[in-house]
Amino acid sequence: MEFEDTFTIEDVSSEEVWLALSDPILIKQSLPGCQFLTRIDDPDDVDFDALQEAEPEEDPVTLPEAEPEDISERAFVEGGHYAALMQISVGSVKPSFRTVVTIDEREFPEMNAAGEGSASDSSFEMSSGMTLVETDEGVDIEWQAEADVFGKVAQMGQRVISPVANRVVSRFFGSVEDRLTDVADEESSGLRDRVRNLL
Repeated sequence: MEFEDTFTIEDVSSEEVWLALSDPILIKQSLPGCQFLTRIDDPDDVDFDALQEAEPEEDPVTLPEAEPEDISERAFVEGGHYAALMQISVGSVKPSFRTVVTIDEREFPEMNAAGEGSASDSSFEMSSGMTLVETDEGVDIEWQAEADVFGKVAQMGQRVISPVANRVVSRFFGSVEDRLTDVADEESSGLRDRVRNLL
C-alpha cells in the first residue's frame, strides 16, 4: 500500500517544523497509540517489556517549553535505531505492534526512515520519507509511505486499513501543528530565532 500527501502548517519556518519532527518525545506524544519511542543499540535484540517498564512517568518537555538546544541533542540520528510500541485500532482488532524504525537519511530538509513491526497475529514493513518546502504562507510537509501488511490486519483489506492510516496521519500532523502554533505565540521570547540559529 502506498500513501502520500502534503500537510501545510501556516506561519511557521521550515527550521521550526524540522526541529519538531526531529524530536522523539514530540513524535511519541503526537502519534496516536504510541506508548514509547526510544533509541536502541541493536535492532535485532530488543526487550520491549523492559523498555516499557523503564518508560518514565513523565516525558521531558517539548516545544514550546523545551530549550531548542535540548531537543537538538536528543533529535533523531541518521543511522539510528528506535523502538516503539504502537497500539492501533483496525476494524474490530486493536493490535499492539512492537516496532523498530531506522533513520536512513536525515539532512535538512529531508528525512527518510524504514521500519517493521509485529503483533501476535499481524506484522508490517514500511518505508517513509518527508521533505519540507517553505512557502509564502508557511511550510508544506510533503510525505510519502509505502507499507506491506501481513496477517489478520492484512485480511481486512486496504478499504479498512487506508481510513485508519489516514486518521492516524491527520491526528499526528494536527498535534504537531498545535505545538508549532504555540511556538509562534512565543515569538517575543526569542524562541523562533534560537530555533533558526540551530540549523
